[in-house]
Amino acid sequence: MATLSALQAPDIRAAKRLVVKIGSALLVDREGLRRQWLSALALDVAEARTRGTQVILVSSGSIALGRRVLGLASGALALEQSQAAAAVGQIRLARAYEEVLAPHGITTAQVLVTLEDTEDRRRYLNSRATMETLLGLGVVPIVNENDTVATDEIRFGDNDRLAAQIAVTVGADQLILLSDVDGFYTANPKEDPTATRFDLVDTITPEIEAMAGDPISGMSKGGMKTKLLAAKTAVAGGCAMAIMEGSTLRPLKALAEGAPRTWFVPAAD
Repeated sequence: MATLSALQAPDIRAAKRLVVKIGSALLVDREGLRRQWLSALALDVAEARTRGTQVILVSSGSIALGRRVLGLASGALALEQSQAAAAVGQIRLARAYEEVLAPHGITTAQVLVTLEDTEDRRRYLNSRATMETLLGLGVVPIVNENDTVATDEIRFGDNDRLAAQIAVTVGADQLILLSDVDGFYTANPKEDPTATRFDLVDTITPEIEAMAGDPISGMSKGGMKTKLLAAKTAVAGGCAMAIMEGSTLRPLKALAEGAPRTWFVPAAD
Protein backbone atom coordinates (compact mmCIF):
# COMPACT_ATOMS: atom_id res chain seq x y z
CA MET A 1 0.00 0.00 0.00
CA ALA A 2 1.39 3.42 -0.88
CA THR A 3 0.27 6.96 -0.38
CA LEU A 4 -0.66 8.83 -3.52
CA SER A 5 2.53 10.72 -4.27
CA ALA A 6 4.67 11.74 -7.18
CA LEU A 7 7.75 11.13 -5.01
CA GLN A 8 9.83 8.03 -5.67
CA ALA A 9 11.30 5.78 -3.02
CA PRO A 10 14.99 6.49 -2.36
CA ASP A 11 17.72 4.10 -3.48
CA ILE A 12 20.05 3.13 -0.65
CA ARG A 13 22.85 2.73 -3.19
CA ALA A 14 22.66 6.47 -3.88
CA ALA A 15 23.13 7.50 -0.24
CA LYS A 16 26.12 9.72 0.47
CA ARG A 17 25.79 9.53 4.24
CA LEU A 18 23.84 6.64 5.76
CA VAL A 19 22.73 6.01 9.34
CA VAL A 20 21.68 2.46 10.22
CA LYS A 21 19.90 1.66 13.47
CA ILE A 22 20.20 -1.90 14.80
CA GLY A 23 17.79 -3.14 17.44
CA SER A 24 18.63 -5.39 20.37
CA ALA A 25 16.48 -8.26 19.12
CA LEU A 26 18.54 -8.42 15.91
CA LEU A 27 21.89 -8.48 17.70
CA VAL A 28 21.17 -10.62 20.74
CA ASP A 29 19.05 -13.72 21.16
CA ARG A 30 18.71 -16.29 23.93
CA GLU A 31 22.04 -17.80 22.90
CA GLY A 32 23.89 -14.47 23.04
CA LEU A 33 25.36 -12.31 20.28
CA ARG A 34 24.21 -13.23 16.75
CA ARG A 35 27.72 -13.28 15.34
CA GLN A 36 26.78 -14.64 11.89
CA TRP A 37 24.21 -11.88 11.38
CA LEU A 38 26.64 -9.20 12.52
CA SER A 39 29.35 -10.50 10.19
CA ALA A 40 26.88 -10.35 7.29
CA LEU A 41 25.98 -6.77 8.21
CA ALA A 42 29.69 -5.95 8.10
CA LEU A 43 29.68 -7.07 4.45
CA ASP A 44 26.87 -4.59 3.78
CA VAL A 45 28.79 -1.80 5.47
CA ALA A 46 31.95 -2.63 3.52
CA GLU A 47 30.00 -2.65 0.24
CA ALA A 48 28.45 0.72 1.04
CA ARG A 49 31.86 2.13 1.82
CA THR A 50 33.14 0.85 -1.53
CA ARG A 51 30.39 2.88 -3.18
CA GLY A 52 31.67 5.96 -1.37
CA THR A 53 28.91 6.03 1.26
CA GLN A 54 29.82 7.19 4.77
CA VAL A 55 28.15 4.95 7.36
CA ILE A 56 27.16 5.49 10.98
CA LEU A 57 25.75 2.60 13.01
CA VAL A 58 23.40 3.34 15.91
CA SER A 59 23.38 0.11 17.86
CA SER A 60 21.32 -1.19 20.71
CA GLY A 61 22.34 -4.34 22.54
CA SER A 62 24.63 -3.31 25.39
CA ILE A 63 22.09 -3.94 28.15
CA ALA A 64 20.91 -7.19 26.55
CA LEU A 65 24.51 -8.42 26.33
CA GLY A 66 25.48 -7.24 29.80
CA ARG A 67 22.52 -8.73 31.60
CA ARG A 68 23.43 -12.18 30.21
CA VAL A 69 27.00 -11.85 31.47
CA LEU A 70 25.79 -10.70 34.89
CA GLY A 71 23.10 -13.36 35.10
CA LEU A 72 20.28 -10.88 35.63
CA ALA A 73 16.79 -12.34 35.39
CA SER A 74 14.56 -11.59 32.42
CA GLY A 75 12.00 -8.84 32.72
CA ALA A 76 12.25 -5.20 33.70
CA LEU A 77 15.47 -4.08 35.37
CA ALA A 78 15.92 -1.46 38.04
CA LEU A 79 17.73 1.65 36.79
CA GLU A 80 20.98 0.77 38.56
CA GLN A 81 20.84 -2.77 37.14
CA SER A 82 20.36 -1.40 33.62
CA GLN A 83 23.32 0.91 34.12
CA ALA A 84 25.50 -1.94 35.38
CA ALA A 85 24.42 -4.19 32.51
CA ALA A 86 25.17 -1.43 30.01
CA ALA A 87 28.66 -0.91 31.47
CA VAL A 88 29.44 -4.61 31.04
CA GLY A 89 27.74 -4.91 27.65
CA GLN A 90 29.12 -1.78 25.99
CA ILE A 91 32.70 -3.01 25.92
CA ARG A 92 31.59 -6.36 24.46
CA LEU A 93 29.38 -4.69 21.87
CA ALA A 94 32.17 -2.36 20.73
CA ARG A 95 34.61 -5.26 20.51
CA ALA A 96 32.16 -7.29 18.41
CA TYR A 97 31.80 -4.50 15.86
CA GLU A 98 35.55 -4.02 15.76
CA GLU A 99 36.12 -7.74 15.15
CA VAL A 100 33.65 -8.02 12.24
CA LEU A 101 34.61 -4.75 10.49
CA ALA A 102 38.40 -4.88 10.88
CA PRO A 103 38.82 -7.69 8.27
CA HIS A 104 37.33 -5.25 5.73
CA GLY A 105 39.92 -2.62 6.60
CA ILE A 106 37.35 -0.53 8.50
CA THR A 107 38.24 1.30 11.69
CA THR A 108 35.47 1.69 14.25
CA ALA A 109 34.88 4.19 17.04
CA GLN A 110 32.49 4.12 19.96
CA VAL A 111 30.41 7.26 20.53
CA LEU A 112 28.18 7.36 23.62
CA VAL A 113 25.65 10.17 23.94
CA THR A 114 22.80 11.31 26.15
CA LEU A 115 19.78 13.50 25.45
CA GLU A 116 21.61 16.45 27.00
CA ASP A 117 24.24 16.22 24.24
CA THR A 118 21.59 17.27 21.72
CA GLU A 119 19.73 19.80 23.87
CA ASP A 120 22.76 21.81 24.95
CA ARG A 121 24.05 23.83 21.97
CA ARG A 122 27.75 23.59 22.81
CA ARG A 123 27.60 19.86 23.46
CA TYR A 124 25.59 19.36 20.27
CA LEU A 125 28.22 21.18 18.22
CA ASN A 126 30.99 19.19 19.91
CA SER A 127 29.22 15.89 19.12
CA ARG A 128 28.72 16.93 15.51
CA ALA A 129 32.35 18.00 15.13
CA THR A 130 33.57 14.69 16.57
CA MET A 131 31.48 12.60 14.21
CA GLU A 132 32.36 14.77 11.21
CA THR A 133 36.04 14.27 12.03
CA LEU A 134 35.61 10.51 12.41
CA LEU A 135 33.76 10.25 9.10
CA GLY A 136 36.38 12.40 7.41
CA LEU A 137 39.05 9.98 8.64
CA GLY A 138 37.19 7.03 7.16
CA VAL A 139 35.96 5.69 10.50
CA VAL A 140 32.58 4.02 11.08
CA PRO A 141 31.18 5.43 14.36
CA ILE A 142 29.19 3.02 16.52
CA VAL A 143 26.73 5.20 18.43
CA ASN A 144 24.69 4.24 21.47
CA GLU A 145 22.95 6.00 24.29
CA ASN A 146 25.22 6.23 27.32
CA ASP A 147 23.05 3.96 29.47
CA THR A 148 25.69 3.74 32.19
CA VAL A 149 24.98 7.32 33.29
CA ALA A 150 21.63 8.19 31.68
CA THR A 151 18.65 8.47 34.00
CA ASP A 152 14.98 8.54 33.07
CA GLU A 153 15.11 12.33 32.96
CA ILE A 154 17.96 12.50 30.43
CA ARG A 155 17.20 9.49 28.23
CA PHE A 156 16.17 9.30 24.62
CA GLY A 157 14.28 6.20 25.75
CA ASP A 158 14.91 4.22 22.59
CA ASN A 159 17.45 4.14 19.80
CA ASP A 160 14.92 4.93 17.08
CA ARG A 161 14.75 8.51 18.30
CA LEU A 162 18.49 8.58 18.92
CA ALA A 163 19.20 7.39 15.38
CA ALA A 164 16.96 10.09 13.91
CA GLN A 165 18.68 12.75 15.97
CA ILE A 166 22.10 11.49 14.91
CA ALA A 167 20.98 11.46 11.26
CA VAL A 168 19.92 15.10 11.50
CA THR A 169 23.04 16.06 13.44
CA VAL A 170 25.41 14.73 10.78
CA GLY A 171 23.25 15.74 7.81
CA ALA A 172 22.61 12.17 6.63
CA ASP A 173 20.44 11.74 3.56
CA GLN A 174 19.10 8.31 4.57
CA LEU A 175 18.27 6.54 7.84
CA ILE A 176 17.48 2.82 7.95
CA LEU A 177 15.72 1.33 10.97
CA LEU A 178 16.39 -2.41 11.04
CA SER A 179 13.44 -3.73 12.97
CA ASP A 180 11.36 -6.84 13.70
CA VAL A 181 8.65 -5.72 11.25
CA ASP A 182 8.97 -5.12 7.52
CA GLY A 183 7.45 -1.67 7.44
CA PHE A 184 4.65 0.53 8.69
CA TYR A 185 1.19 -1.03 8.57
CA THR A 186 -2.36 0.24 8.89
CA ALA A 187 -2.53 -1.87 12.06
CA ASN A 188 -0.38 -4.39 13.91
CA PRO A 189 -0.03 -7.22 11.34
CA LYS A 190 0.51 -9.77 14.11
CA GLU A 191 -2.91 -8.93 15.53
CA ASP A 192 -4.87 -7.85 12.45
CA PRO A 193 -4.56 -10.11 9.35
CA THR A 194 -6.18 -7.42 7.20
CA ALA A 195 -3.43 -4.88 7.93
CA THR A 196 -1.63 -3.55 4.86
CA ARG A 197 1.84 -2.07 4.56
CA PHE A 198 2.68 1.38 3.22
CA ASP A 199 5.44 1.37 0.63
CA LEU A 200 5.98 5.12 0.86
CA VAL A 201 4.72 7.87 3.17
CA ASP A 202 5.22 11.50 2.22
CA THR A 203 3.13 13.06 5.00
CA ILE A 204 2.67 11.79 8.56
CA THR A 205 -0.97 12.63 9.16
CA PRO A 206 -2.97 12.22 12.39
CA GLU A 207 -4.63 9.21 10.75
CA ILE A 208 -1.24 7.56 10.20
CA GLU A 209 -0.20 8.34 13.78
CA ALA A 210 -3.35 6.62 15.02
CA MET A 211 -2.28 3.43 13.23
CA ALA A 212 0.89 3.05 15.33
CA GLY A 213 0.97 0.27 17.87
CA ASP A 214 3.15 -0.77 20.80
CA PRO A 215 6.39 -2.79 20.97
CA ILE A 216 6.13 -6.40 19.78
CA SER A 217 9.49 -7.81 20.86
CA GLY A 218 10.31 -8.34 24.50
CA MET A 219 13.93 -7.42 23.75
CA SER A 220 13.27 -3.90 22.48
CA LYS A 221 11.82 -0.73 23.98
CA GLY A 222 10.79 1.01 20.78
CA GLY A 223 7.46 0.40 19.07
CA MET A 224 5.90 1.87 15.96
CA LYS A 225 5.02 5.04 17.84
CA THR A 226 8.68 5.75 18.49
CA LYS A 227 9.48 4.94 14.86
CA LEU A 228 6.96 7.54 13.74
CA LEU A 229 8.55 10.07 16.09
CA ALA A 230 11.90 9.18 14.55
CA ALA A 231 10.45 9.61 11.06
CA LYS A 232 9.12 13.05 11.96
CA THR A 233 12.56 14.12 13.19
CA ALA A 234 14.34 12.67 10.16
CA VAL A 235 12.11 14.09 7.43
CA ALA A 236 12.02 17.48 9.13
CA GLY A 237 15.80 17.50 8.71
CA GLY A 238 15.63 16.48 5.05
CA CYS A 239 16.54 12.84 5.71
CA ALA A 240 14.58 9.93 4.19
CA MET A 241 13.88 7.06 6.59
CA ALA A 242 13.07 3.40 5.95
CA ILE A 243 11.63 0.77 8.28
CA MET A 244 12.43 -2.81 7.30
CA GLU A 245 12.67 -6.27 8.84
CA GLY A 246 16.34 -6.76 9.56
CA SER A 247 16.84 -10.36 10.72
CA THR A 248 17.78 -11.63 7.26
CA LEU A 249 21.47 -11.87 6.48
CA ARG A 250 22.75 -8.79 4.62
CA PRO A 251 19.66 -6.63 5.22
CA LEU A 252 21.03 -3.56 3.43
CA LYS A 253 21.69 -5.63 0.32
CA ALA A 254 18.15 -6.96 0.58
CA LEU A 255 16.82 -3.40 0.81
CA ALA A 256 18.72 -2.39 -2.31
CA GLU A 257 17.23 -5.38 -4.12
CA GLY A 258 13.64 -4.49 -3.27
CA ALA A 259 12.88 -6.09 0.09
CA PRO A 260 9.58 -5.08 1.71
CA ARG A 261 9.91 -1.77 3.56
CA THR A 262 8.27 1.57 4.21
CA TRP A 263 10.05 4.77 3.18
CA PHE A 264 9.22 8.10 4.81
CA VAL A 265 10.38 10.81 2.44
CA PRO A 266 11.03 14.50 3.14
CA ALA A 267 9.40 17.22 1.07
CA ALA A 268 12.73 19.05 0.80
CA ASP A 269 16.42 18.40 1.45
